Amino acid sequence: GEQYSGSLVGNSPEGSGTYTWSDGSTYEGQWRFGVRHGYGKLQWPSGAFYEGEFSGGYINGSGSYTRSDRAVYNGRWRLNLKHGLGYQTYPNGDIFEGSWIKGAPQGHGKYTWTNGNVYMGNVNGGKISGKGTLTWTNGDSYEGSWLDGHMHGFGVYTWVKLYGGGTYVGTWTRGLKDGKGTFYPKGRKILESSQQMYLNALRKRGLLPDLRKQNNNNRVVNNVSLERRWSMSEIVLEGGVDDDDEMMNIDIDMPILEREYMQGVLISELVLSDRFCKRREKRLAREIKRPGEQIIKGHRSYDLMLSLQLGIRYSVGRITPIPMREVRTADFDPRSGYMRSFPKEGSPQTPPHQSEDFKWKDYCPIVFRNLRAMFKIDAADYMMSICGNDALRELSSPGKSGSIFFMSQDDRFMIKTLRKSEVKVLLRMLQNYHLHQCRYENTLLTKFFGLHRIIPSSGQKFRFVVMGNMFCTELRIHRRFDLKGSSLGRSANKVEIDENTILKDLDLNYCFYLEPSWRDSLLQQIEIDSKFLESEQIMDYSLLLGIHYRAPQNLQDEISPRGLVLVPRGSDDVSVIVGSHIRGSRLRATTSSTFGDEEVDLLLPGTARLQIQLGVNMPARAEHIPGHDGGSTHRQMFHEAYDVVLYLGIIDILQEYNTTKKIEHAYKSVKFNSVSISAVDPTFYSQRFLGFIKKVFPPNSVVV
Repeated sequence: GEQYSGSLVGNSPEGSGTYTWSDGSTYEGQWRFGVRHGYGKLQWPSGAFYEGEFSGGYINGSGSYTRSDRAVYNGRWRLNLKHGLGYQTYPNGDIFEGSWIKGAPQGHGKYTWTNGNVYMGNVNGGKISGKGTLTWTNGDSYEGSWLDGHMHGFGVYTWVKLYGGGTYVGTWTRGLKDGKGTFYPKGRKILESSQQMYLNALRKRGLLPDLRKQNNNNRVVNNVSLERRWSMSEIVLEGGVDDDDEMMNIDIDMPILEREYMQGVLISELVLSDRFCKRREKRLAREIKRPGEQIIKGHRSYDLMLSLQLGIRYSVGRITPIPMREVRTADFDPRSGYMRSFPKEGSPQTPPHQSEDFKWKDYCPIVFRNLRAMFKIDAADYMMSICGNDALRELSSPGKSGSIFFMSQDDRFMIKTLRKSEVKVLLRMLQNYHLHQCRYENTLLTKFFGLHRIIPSSGQKFRFVVMGNMFCTELRIHRRFDLKGSSLGRSANKVEIDENTILKDLDLNYCFYLEPSWRDSLLQQIEIDSKFLESEQIMDYSLLLGIHYRAPQNLQDEISPRGLVLVPRGSDDVSVIVGSHIRGSRLRATTSSTFGDEEVDLLLPGTARLQIQLGVNMPARAEHIPGHDGGSTHRQMFHEAYDVVLYLGIIDILQEYNTTKKIEHAYKSVKFNSVSISAVDPTFYSQRFLGFIKKVFPPNSVVV
């Protein structure tokens, strides 16, 4: 019952013609080799209609699509999917202009609601994510970071009428104020110039969206569109409505307030003078480096970053087409890698680039590809995370090694420079490390995903390892500890403690109570991992511990609890947030009469449903150690007990007990108690390390 009317070559449509299918669908346009190719019109029985370009039988190129409900899309297509720049109108009158990638909204664009609200910025998968600015019809605006439609991260919220007008500069977690921030009432003219300098510095560092770039992008309409499944109801409710009801009727002369929130709960407030704020903001404008310093053109590491990104893009692209196979012994040989020259003008094997000439070496590529696959890291995602359009961020080195740390913009990967000796250790132990990762899926050892070397034309060699970031979580990490089990020099010795300060053994003034079976599993895995490091003659490693505090019970609104709730593992795994670079089994609430031996998830009201695994999203009870103030840490975390979520892993695993360390041990043993120093033989180090960790996680007879 199908019909074709038009030109033919042989028995195939060629040129112009009209084809009608048995269901009533009709195509009128150009054909080539029997398929739709060129310009044409396609109409479905539902009334939906497409007019535009086709290629090889697919909707491909520029075209206009009108749905049966009269929603209209004008823009680019690829293989029947919206892909590229486009302009979409919805049945309710909303308008979006931006781009699509593989049928899903992705990137930068502008969305205008029928009620007049306007968002300009980045989206991901149809939801506001990334940096952007939302302006409500009443004039209120939020400029900053977003996640899944919620204000999340650093931002600036400006009120026009509510609270008498004013600005709050601070951080949010899924729509709730979380962390320190400053409220500036309207009319404090003395602060306008310094505050603007401060905000411009934030934009330059990439912590706030750059409105000038947004306006330029809007003219070019680069990369974004919002799916209708994304509900703006939560966002609209947040415009002009906040959790500070006590500030509704503030006076125009209200002072500047420094406030600290925990999941939307106000826990402290300090009145600041105009003079202090002006001086502080000028200093911050000069020194803002958190969370990491964005590497832009002119930065000292800009050429190094470009070379690194280009090299990783080349390495992953080179090995991806090779069929996956089991790792062989020869793959662990350092000579199994390759070296490639990257001249600035390009070569038959390499593209032209803006960095200086450099040579690139990729070590053991088959092994590291296998490790990435083991942790389900997609090659395209890996490249986009490290080598995408967004620049890397450089972190200040937390240790004494002098290493440079880079962080990918999505926080999934950390890149660290290594000494030559560390590269040798990693290559020496790589085969056993790979076997350990295969054998123990819950291992807490650092995850290594790539090992590379760059030799710029200037001559200085840089060796890099790509690692998983164990703090890649949407929860706020309030405290970070580097724990070795030694005491000599193991204190941060800093007057100001913030969320990015790496604290040490003597600064720890809390112990953590876990569900008993989870404690047993954790200590067992740490013992297995430390025994492995001992067998490889490794010492001086640390347990990196990240702590997310929940608001103390006495400060919470009883109507909206924000504590820790365990729930049985859901059937809908899509709604559960899984930690980054995670494999292995979920944890079970084995000692709970409520769940029996069932796998459980962590439900945080107002935040998310998190998958609990060893070292990731682990709920616990933190209790202050009597008589231990931990320096300035306890003065800031001033409650005796908290519900917490823990993230932990074993890091710095490339220091072997070599001649240098043996000399250091002999020298320090004369001056100090040999038990307190870090430089000890691997056997004693692992025993002391495990003993200390057992004190950090004492046994708990009560189920948390």
